[in-house]
Amino acid sequence: MSLAIAPAAARRSSGSVGDRVFEALCRGAGLLVLGILGAIILTLFLGGLPVFREFGLRFLTSTDWNPVEGRESYGAVVAVLGTLLTAVLAILAAVPVAFGVAVFLTELAPPWMRRPVGTAIELLAAVPSIIYGMWGLFVLVPFVQVHIQLAFGETLAAIPVIGWIFASDNYAGTSVFAASLVLAIMILPFIAATMRDVFSQVPPVYKESAYGLGATRWEVIRSVVLPYTRISVVGGIMLGLGRALGETMAVTFVIGNANRLPGSLFDPSNTIASVVALEFPESLAGSLKQSALLALGFLLFVISFLVLAASRWLLRSRLKG
Repeated sequence: MSLAIAPAAARRSSGSVGDRVFEALCRGAGLLVLGILGAIILTLFLGGLPVFREFGLRFLTSTDWNPVEGRESYGAVVAVLGTLLTAVLAILAAVPVAFGVAVFLTELAPPWMRRPVGTAIELLAAVPSIIYGMWGLFVLVPFVQVHIQLAFGETLAAIPVIGWIFASDNYAGTSVFAASLVLAIMILPFIAATMRDVFSQVPPVYKESAYGLGATRWEVIRSVVLPYTRISVVGGIMLGLGRALGETMAVTFVIGNANRLPGSLFDPSNTIASVVALEFPESLAGSLKQSALLALGFLLFVISFLVLAASRWLLRSRLKG
């Protein structure tokens, strides 16, 4: 009897050691992620501290960006507003299309079509951002200039109250609108793939019950599919928004890189990522300009954190309600 008990005790002891090792490795992985995140935040904050000391809150409220030595003046307003504007416009354009793609693949498309269309959507996510930028510069920008701005710009600008949104004297084609379209195309596969996966996980009995009660396909999607998957859908949208906020090369190609507040959708501007990409290689180590660029990076992190926190708060309030 003792011989039978001994191996079992040895196995339990060996298993407990393995559990402790596994627990330590998992805890170490989690702490490593937090450590890397903290190191990035600390580097950006300490690097941007000189510009905050030099300009104070004026850095957050000024539109100046003058790197001339002896007359240096830096402000973050243009880059921050450009980042938020292009990201929000990209989300507004991408989400309806992603929703339509996901519904088509899960509810409408014949089985033989679902795999190739789904694969094509996923392949869009694998295209490098610089390719999107080059395509946007040589294809999308001329299209926007000729077929949207020149064709409809004056007509749209004549609309009362909101016409100023479309009125512009910039005819170069590179603009906030073009950057938003490129971003929308880039984040589309992330949002569409997430929606498609979660829509396909809805139990068929839920939808069949709704159809049995006489619901139409749209009513089933609105009243069954979306409520069941809303948390994952919002998560996919936030994933796309995070990609849009931090995108660099594609936006740099098509936004115009003008340090001014856009007066309309067809005006050029810049974003935090495009400013950093263009000017960081030219900044001297330890200079005030480099500090301003690091401070912009810190602000981009803060914006991303606030967006994520707001989405979590909205989801939590909806779940409680």
